[in-house]
Amino acid sequence: MYNKLMTCLASVKEKIDFQPETAIILGSGLGDYADGIKIVDTIEYSDIEGFPVSTVKGHKGRFVFGYVGETPVVIMQGRVHYYEGYPMQEVVLPTRLMGMLGAKKLLLTNAAGGVNEMFQPGDFMMITDHITTAVPSPLIGSNIEELGTRFPDMSEVYSARLRNVIRDCAKECSIDIKEGVYVQFTGPSYETPAEIRMAKAWGGDAVGMSTACEAMAARHMGLEVCGISCITNMAAGISRQKLNHKEVQETADRVSKSFKELVTKVVMNM
Repeated sequence: MYNKLMTCLASVKEKIDFQPETAIILGSGLGDYADGIKIVDTIEYSDIEGFPVSTVKGHKGRFVFGYVGETPVVIMQGRVHYYEGYPMQEVVLPTRLMGMLGAKKLLLTNAAGGVNEMFQPGDFMMITDHITTAVPSPLIGSNIEELGTRFPDMSEVYSARLRNVIRDCAKECSIDIKEGVYVQFTGPSYETPAEIRMAKAWGGDAVGMSTACEAMAARHMGLEVCGISCITNMAAGISRQKLNHKEVQETADRVSKSFKELVTKVVMNM
């Protein structure tokens, strides 16, 4: 895997000369965020040797390099998911690659189902912690010593400093941001009501199919991590409505303007 990472890194550096300070992974509803920044260069995932390519409709597949304010960033416009059939080490390869390109901080975003009954569709939740019991760790297998230690500490995956930044930025944007624990499941099916009851019993506030594995890989490398979920629907059993991807996309699109404003302010203050 390290050799594959080095191949991807060499492939990117052949095409682009840019060192990001912050990495951003865009979830549903934020896909076009990168189009509005000061773009320096882009590279399609398909043009990177050995790179996994997203197969999800609505997810673009490219890195965007540029500036949010004065901050040099690399943005993943479209992520890959475990449910697409990639091994977990492949799913986090893009995260690791952004760290190897020079990024020291990572902002993760996603669309999530609300488990906390105080939430409602359209809310934003700052991720304070996560649970990955339902998915395999991206660190399983031979440790890549060049990236991090065999047994990394995960007592503070989501930086306390960056959580304060998000709180302050949300206040400035007049956004009543929620806070909670994100639980990653495999997907692609939405969770059953019984699984949601389990997530709730574990202490989860929102569920989704990404993000936590990327956060774990980033912390293994020593990146400072933060995350924001857009609550696009209430999870199975919390609401009587049947779940569908169209509803998720519609809610994400409805609040995308506020989400973009918040992301911009957070990145500029990280």
